[in-house]
Amino acid sequence: MKNRTSLLLTGCVLLVLVLGACVPAAPAMDSGAEMAPADEGCAEMTAVKLQLQWVTQSQFAGYFAAVDQGFYAEQCLDVTILEGAVDIVPQQVVASGQAEFGLAWVPKVLASRAEGADLVNIAQVFQRSGTLEVSWADAPVETIADMAGKKVGTWGFGNEHELFVAMRAEGIDPNNPDDVTIIQQSFDMLALLNRELDAAQAMIYNEYAQVLEAVNPETGELYQPSDLVVIDFNDVGTAMLQDHVFAREAWLAEEGSEDIAVRFLAASFKGWQFCRDNFDACVQVVLDNGPTLGHSHMSWQLNEINKLIWPSPAGIGVMDQALWDQTVQVSVDGGVISEAPSDGAFRTDLAEAALELLDGDSMGDSYTPIEVELVEGGE
Repeated sequence: MKNRTSLLLTGCVLLVLVLGACVPAAPAMDSGAEMAPADEGCAEMTAVKLQLQWVTQSQFAGYFAAVDQGFYAEQCLDVTILEGAVDIVPQQVVASGQAEFGLAWVPKVLASRAEGADLVNIAQVFQRSGTLEVSWADAPVETIADMAGKKVGTWGFGNEHELFVAMRAEGIDPNNPDDVTIIQQSFDMLALLNRELDAAQAMIYNEYAQVLEAVNPETGELYQPSDLVVIDFNDVGTAMLQDHVFAREAWLAEEGSEDIAVRFLAASFKGWQFCRDNFDACVQVVLDNGPTLGHSHMSWQLNEINKLIWPSPAGIGVMDQALWDQTVQVSVDGGVISEAPSDGAFRTDLAEAALELLDGDSMGDSYTPIEVELVEGGE
């Protein structure tokens, strides 16, 4: 059984420590770091690690593509990608020096920084939030205000802040069961499918598709978007910036590290360009790296991830100050942090320098999503 949904647009060189790698020259950064002259080939490869925040899936396709297509190798980098899991916190991995780079949502890194971790956002890859709250069209929860008196699901673990701050703005206290019943849902949509929740949290690129991959027992066909009502936190105004690349400030201050970071970002951005412009090939890269879900689900996910990245008005990876400010404000209002972070919580010079190493479109102004065909179970 199939569900065809038309998806529309929503909105280097290393500073040599002893005998370093000979790599293509990266532009000088605002910090004044000087780059070695360009040479062809690599005298040696620099090994670095990237810690993902979850298991292999299209959410991280650009990084897997950068390995598969040799983009990191072109920058004289030997990159090991570390999968995430429920018990793995990327901020802890990077802060402890077990990986040079990590991926996480912005508020989670802000919280770690407030607790003393010297982590800095060096590339804001996702330009918008992918968080939704989903309900049934025959029992709709169409607005945040409609959640009063309802059973509303969230995963918790720092994923609830967009929802809770939006509730409080409508006079609904998520900690008061007289206002709303908050249920910690599992990382799937079974509670919604079983009608145990009035509304469930979902990522547009994952759990929302899981509903559309399930069979409607009344029709014998897959559920359709028309069967669902979606609240998008980008529309609500409490959206928070999500996947970004971060590193330790102390590591970046070491000789040569900024150049490594620029080359890592350039190759990663090139990976995301590849996944935008070579969709099917990119999906296959993800599948070749062993995800737990099938072809149609990974295709849906990549399509939605591309929509979170493109367009990038200032170039992929460059922070939008207004969205940063909104994320910080929601983080403070939600109690994620007690006050706005100090200057230096993010920097754009490394991403901007990386953009100068790229060919082709780094903004995606003309990007258009494709049409994805979902099948039962996401196979």
